[in-house]
Amino acid sequence: MSTVMNHSIALDRRSTGAAPAKAATSRIADDRTLLRTAAEISRDLNAPRPAIYWTDLLLSVAIGYGALFAAMTLPSVGWAIVAGMVSVLALYRAGSFIHELTHVKSSALPGFRVAWNALVGVPLMVPSFMYEGVHNLHHARTRYGTVDDPEYLPLALMKPWSLPLFVIVSILAPVALLFRYAVLAPLSVFIPALRRKVVEQYSGMVINPAFRRRHPEGAFRREWHLMEAATSAWAITLLTLVATGIIPLKAFLVFLAVAAGTTLINQVRTLVAHLWENDGEAMTVTAQYLDSVNVPPPAFLPMLWAPVGLRYHALHHLLPGVPYHGLGEAHRRLMKALDTDSPYHKGNYAGLPGLVGKIVRSTMIDRR
Repeated sequence: MSTVMNHSIALDRRSTGAAPAKAATSRIADDRTLLRTAAEISRDLNAPRPAIYWTDLLLSVAIGYGALFAAMTLPSVGWAIVAGMVSVLALYRAGSFIHELTHVKSSALPGFRVAWNALVGVPLMVPSFMYEGVHNLHHARTRYGTVDDPEYLPLALMKPWSLPLFVIVSILAPVALLFRYAVLAPLSVFIPALRRKVVEQYSGMVINPAFRRRHPEGAFRREWHLMEAATSAWAITLLTLVATGIIPLKAFLVFLAVAAGTTLINQVRTLVAHLWENDGEAMTVTAQYLDSVNVPPPAFLPMLWAPVGLRYHALHHLLPGVPYHGLGEAHRRLMKALDTDSPYHKGNYAGLPGLVGKIVRSTMIDRR
């Protein structure tokens, strides 16, 4: 997901120092062989398998909340930290299913969306409406990499200080979400101007600060309001229980720390999900693929920091309809079917350190 849990940050494109010349990626023509082969080899992989989704989600939730409780209650600081780290990874994996919700039809996974929101979205204050209706714009052919893409910033063309700011600010996301749902949401019911601002600027998991979200309509509007009301009630209840001492302050701070850990890992993953080299021009599908990143096996750690298929982010931009459990097989088939000079092979990278280094080096190029 881009962003998959990407939280808004105040990085402005107009002060990035981006080059006025068109990025090379915007001039890449589509590779018809790649697109045709990807479509052909994935025809039998498009159906989501409910048993995999439910088992994965429920195990992640059980481990995540179990470890969170242990982190709150264990007397040993060392073991509490270990439990906290386990909780971060498990809840991060559970949270990453929000990306799947935007691509899989609800009818293919009956009850899964409701269950995800009840178990993850509302408790972690990231209900699915914050991604639904937003992430699909990132996949729009004419929007990707442009100023109209909610999940894109030309990070590789920005100043070097932009990268640490981009990552560090994510730690504040849980506190910002508490404020959004416990304070701004209730107030916005009575203040129309505030409501417009909350909907347009504080209701999407985006990284483009120029993006303004449209107000919801129809059935989605009712679903939005239900999810928002539930999350607001949870946030207010949580703060009330802490203020009255029913929930110990230590337990509350551990919860915030674990939630911050999930957003931090996700922001690091987001940092390397793309090469971020486009300067605003519309791109072909092949160009979008080459500006995105796969971190396939044999690398092991991406299973932790890019779970639920996110390690195949570039492939996902080729085949957004393939569920996460089918991406590994699609990757293996494409690696065998395509020649070594195919653009597909150029979208695969060895791991996190090399990708971070590549983006850092790009920000240090003088483009004046």
